[in-house]
Amino acid sequence: MTQRLITHLRHVDLAVPDFTTQLDFYSGIWGLTPEHTDTGLAFLAAEGSPEQYIVRLRQAAEKRIDLISFGAANADDVDTLAGQLAADGVQLVGEPDTLQTPGGGYGFRFFDNEGRTIEISSDVEVRQHRTIEEGESIPVRLSHVVLNSTDPEGTVAFYDKHLGFSLSDTLMHPRMGNMMWFLRTNAWHHSMAIARGPHASLHHASFEMRGVDEYMRGTGRLLRAGVEKIWGPGRHLAGNNTFSYFLDPQGNTVEYTTELEQLDEDTWHPHLYDISNPEVSDQWGTANAMNEFVAQKSFNDPDKGLFVAPPV
Repeated sequence: MTQRLITHLRHVDLAVPDFTTQLDFYSGIWGLTPEHTDTGLAFLAAEGSPEQYIVRLRQAAEKRIDLISFGAANADDVDTLAGQLAADGVQLVGEPDTLQTPGGGYGFRFFDNEGRTIEISSDVEVRQHRTIEEGESIPVRLSHVVLNSTDPEGTVAFYDKHLGFSLSDTLMHPRMGNMMWFLRTNAWHHSMAIARGPHASLHHASFEMRGVDEYMRGTGRLLRAGVEKIWGPGRHLAGNNTFSYFLDPQGNTVEYTTELEQLDEDTWHPHLYDISNPEVSDQWGTANAMNEFVAQKSFNDPDKGLFVAPPV
């Protein structure tokens, strides 16, 4: 494992064929705030987050993950990471430079082992944000991103070796072996997870709510609006966080969650949890059963953006 120079998850950027419908969903019922929106490009902020935006939407012919962005403490750490990755043979999209996205900053992009575009940045201007009020059921921040992988062991090893991610817990199945790896880059139980899947794609993006009441209010609001629910509401064992999974209009899985565990990293030892035990998937026992329908929806469509850097 390399020295950990990544501090946190910043945003997830999605390319979508039906831009207007996606923008209406995320800026309306999902509860994000559009900022710096242009023709075919929208930056969506969470009212409770200092990040300039946590979701970027881009009009495109094909659905894909444009990139996943992580923060670093300063420009020196950005340069160090870029140098280490290049020396290890990782393909950089570009050298570190001034960013042309909202809030500016300094950063670079590279392809991970499966071809996803990853961005590392520092010195991005902080957005004016506010405390989310009691009963206000809108996202506070982007909690984590989960990726499907055809080589999950290799992908976990990549993020461990090159970016200093630490393993928090693993989910396994008695017949299928290890199925999901939870990775952290700070005290939060995970900011990324890697799931075994039939192709590389977005498994889900998760949004942290103020508390359990706000999480349930948000879940209920989406149900009343007829948004397709895949799984939940319930509470996972790994990470101890609540979950309600829905489909956005383009078929990406998005999650409302809250109370993700914060670890004492000096004393934490990863667990191996058996997901055939119902209490591992849902401690409360309130969610629909994890079945082939839920799994198929979370596999998503194959990512069309591998080893192709987004144009912006």
